[in-house]
Amino acid sequence: MFGKSNKCISILMNYSDAPNHSWFKWVIFAIQFFFMQLSEQEIIRREKLQRFAELNIDPYPAAEYPVTHYSATIKAGYKGEENKDEFSDVSLAGRIMSIRLMGKASFAVLQDKEGKIQLYINRDEICPGEDKTLYDTVWKHLIDIGDIIGVKGYVFTTKTGEISVHVKELTVLAKSLKPLPVVKEKEGETFDAVSDPEFKYRQRYADLIINPQVKETFIKRTKMINAFRNFLNEHGALEVDTPVLQNIPGGAAARPFVTHHNALDIPLYLRIANELYLKRLIVGGFDWVYEFSRNFRNEGMDRTHNPEFTVLEFYTAYKDYKWMMDTTEKLLEYVAIQTNGTTEVEVEGKTISFKAPFRRITMYDAIKQYTGFDISGMDEEQLRDVCKQLNIPVDASMGKGKLIDEIFSEKCEEHFIQPTFIIDYPVEMSPLTKKHREKPGLVERFELMINGKEMANAYSELNDPVDQLHRFEEQLRLMERGDDEAMYIDYDFLRALEYGMPPTAGIGFGIDRLCMLLTGQSSIQDVLLFPQMRPEFTIQQPADTSKE
Repeated sequence: MFGKSNKCISILMNYSDAPNHSWFKWVIFAIQFFFMQLSEQEIIRREKLQRFAELNIDPYPAAEYPVTHYSATIKAGYKGEENKDEFSDVSLAGRIMSIRLMGKASFAVLQDKEGKIQLYINRDEICPGEDKTLYDTVWKHLIDIGDIIGVKGYVFTTKTGEISVHVKELTVLAKSLKPLPVVKEKEGETFDAVSDPEFKYRQRYADLIINPQVKETFIKRTKMINAFRNFLNEHGALEVDTPVLQNIPGGAAARPFVTHHNALDIPLYLRIANELYLKRLIVGGFDWVYEFSRNFRNEGMDRTHNPEFTVLEFYTAYKDYKWMMDTTEKLLEYVAIQTNGTTEVEVEGKTISFKAPFRRITMYDAIKQYTGFDISGMDEEQLRDVCKQLNIPVDASMGKGKLIDEIFSEKCEEHFIQPTFIIDYPVEMSPLTKKHREKPGLVERFELMINGKEMANAYSELNDPVDQLHRFEEQLRLMERGDDEAMYIDYDFLRALEYGMPPTAGIGFGIDRLCMLLTGQSSIQDVLLFPQMRPEFTIQQPADTSKE
């Protein structure tokens, strides 16, 4: 241990004295060594930094490197003798994924943003003069798998028929100090990908390098979000931004994260929903607004929940929840096609179709179908008895709405695999929703269920300020009973409603869950670039002296 430490310290000391490297870099490397156990390979790679410095080669140059071509574009476009002149002068940059040294010539595989391509490197081609250092020393002894290089040359086809780049110039662009995990491939396909969740989620940067299919998932995520945005923009909606830090965590029933604003000396909450701000904009005269919102809820974590998540919400004046169902069907069919080229996706062995129209069923009918109980006229005590008979755990803080929600969640959700609108909810479950025009005790609300999970939630929005105040007061009573997910009273929102809000339809989509469906992933962590995880080590925070 101490021998390895002394060796590393010697390397770092020498590196710190090399030209163009500051004492500060020595400190960073020292910290990296003492707080992270370096492997033999990592120490060797740091030794190579010293050799680069001795050769007066900067392993991290600042200058722009001109890239003219990419791997997949070359493979798709190169036709040999037919168009070789078009590929007689190409410049690529990327990461070395394999090296085969063969004396005065070598083969390597370069990975760029589009994929991989083979390189052919000949000593006399990249070192045309007497000095062969670039090949004999740098390429053969200082370059490792994972290093980033730039190459210039021409495209040709090897005797085995592989389209490759014959390298004429080679430039080191970034030295990799940490070896990549070994991934096995056969005929260009990965068959032994790294699947350890701890590694994948904590070191997503390395996961993206070695598992190409992971990168494809996030490219599809961007396609999906762009499809949502394009549909809404083409239909006349306006994208807006609303506050993330809020005085009142309104718009949803959820436990918020709490922070403190030092200058104003007030508590603030991270946004749990953007609904109430978007409705304020409807009051202000916008007819159709939407926002991709980063929301935060201080609740549990599992395969479908992350404390930080993305929601799309939009609100449209002079529409109702029936119009919203029709629009949602068209929107999701469009998004599926734009993302995957088809309306069908495979998820966990099931084929799910986004082809409109979707099935519609009332919440009461769904509960009756899957539990045998007709709860449409039951009071709170009767609902508690039903929960007891169905072995659903409840507590004293739960009101009528929460009890119904538990019954549906525990006994019904899992059955709705194909896209299905669950419509006409009890009023107790929906404090921001307009009462049903035909069915007393219900509201005009739907949730979209797909693959047994809620994907969207929509209302004919409540725009009666008096009724809204009464609903908020009922939520306050639930809060007093111990329900820490009940809504706060937002008096400013009530003031906005008093100016008059037109009849409005609103909806919120769980973007992360929809992305899971459209990319065939079973865990929300697989569609988040950096999912929340417990920190590897705790960093001591400096004392707060702002109030001294």
